[in-house]
Amino acid sequence: MKIMKPKALAMILLSASAAAALSGCSQHAGDDAETIGSKQAAVKVTDNQESRNTGAWGGVYMSRDELAEPATNIVDVSSLPTVANDPSLVKWQEKFEGTEVKTREGSANAQTEFENTNGFVTTDGEKLYHDSCAACHMHKGEGAEGAGYYPPLANNSKMQSKYYVIGILINGFRGMPSFHTMMNDEQMAAVTQYVHSELNDFTDTVTAADVAQLRHANPPGADPSE
Repeated sequence: MKIMKPKALAMILLSASAAAALSGCSQHAGDDAETIGSKQAAVKVTDNQESRNTGAWGGVYMSRDELAEPATNIVDVSSLPTVANDPSLVKWQEKFEGTEVKTREGSANAQTEFENTNGFVTTDGEKLYHDSCAACHMHKGEGAEGAGYYPPLANNSKMQSKYYVIGILINGFRGMPSFHTMMNDEQMAAVTQYVHSELNDFTDTVTAADVAQLRHANPPGADPSE
């Protein structure tokens, strides 16, 4: 019988031990042992359709009837008032008058739109002043200082010249916009008369003809610096 050398025997025993250890890693110690596979199996599979139905995906889920309808916004706007009946808009229409509603005809998608007259309807000088001037110059014409300087119009000697006031209304002045396209001659005369006589004690009569003398065909741009 051939006797195996101790060194060779040690190598065989070491290889056998390593093989046993490696094979043991893949074997279960028992049915109740927790493994990576058992953890993955325990994870509940997500039902995406259920999450859609409960609203987690917002407006993603649609029925067959909804899919057959024309494309619309995800937000349901059917319960909102039309633009013409919007309470906030009606309020401002009453305040500033002059905005007219009409419907565009001859179109598959008729739209309700606003024909902006870009101006005022009233010829009441006091109302014109409070709607267009008082926000800066204050309701009693006392002027204001803050983010800018808004000169007083009351007790102001410059207001004695009706043509000075009319010229500023037509052309604007520094940070003040032009009212060239917002007020007609009669309206400019009315608000000038209010500033001239009510906020001051001057007695000249201001007429639409006075405004017509200074009105020109080239209104300033929207930028007051122009």
